[in-house]
Amino acid sequence: MNKATRKAIIAGNWKMNMTPSEAAVAVKKTAELVEGKNGCEVVLCVPFVDIAAAVEAAKGTNVKIGAQNVHFEAKGAFTGEISAAMLVECGVEYVVIGHSERRQYFGETDETVNKRTKAALAAGLKVLLCLGEVRDERLAGITDEVVSMQTKLDLAGISAEDMKNVIIAYEPVWAIGTGLTATPEQADETCGVIRATIAKLYGNDVAEATTIQYGGSMNDQNAAELLSKYHVDGGLIGGASLVPEKFDAIVTAAQ
Repeated sequence: MNKATRKAIIAGNWKMNMTPSEAAVAVKKTAELVEGKNGCEVVLCVPFVDIAAAVEAAKGTNVKIGAQNVHFEAKGAFTGEISAAMLVECGVEYVVIGHSERRQYFGETDETVNKRTKAALAAGLKVLLCLGEVRDERLAGITDEVVSMQTKLDLAGISAEDMKNVIIAYEPVWAIGTGLTATPEQADETCGVIRATIAKLYGNDVAEATTIQYGGSMNDQNAAELLSKYHVDGGLIGGASLVPEKFDAIVTAAQ
């Protein structure tokens, strides 16, 4: 199997930006720009309060709507959390799990990431599973060990069949929101390490079929070169996804 057979996915992560009214405008504008560009899946992951407006604005377009987090329990005394069933009923198809900001600021661990992933998959959601090394780990030369360990822990107990709905988003933490970007060669090499780890867990067929995105300051200027690499099958886009024209340029590069 080769890169051309894997589904390319360009997903925007709006983080804590856009009110519902702003979201409706941005989704409609993005949908107009990416219309007919079916060489990749286009996803916008929006804040919880924007989901209804975003889903409505995306109807009849090739833009899918995702959420930025999900809880691992179906219901209960978890103030401020959202269950997978709630997201499904709202019309969400994708969910970001394990983003470095969730790990850094809100105490996410590989254990909770794994539990959230299982809950999302059980509800029929597609998971954008984030992992990546911090700057000190990169400088210490242990990137491969770190991402391999995260891959194994985050996917623990997840079946080969469920892997059809898991997209890995490799995000070097030192490159998120900093303006720094892994070189195309670094991105390709580390995505390759993740793919090799998946092969050890599930076999080569599953590994070669798994979409692995690069996240970490991918933008309209560097997307084409990053996406040309064998192991880079798409992007999880932060700041550039807030500007429809820039996001469209990345989608165009993925064609």
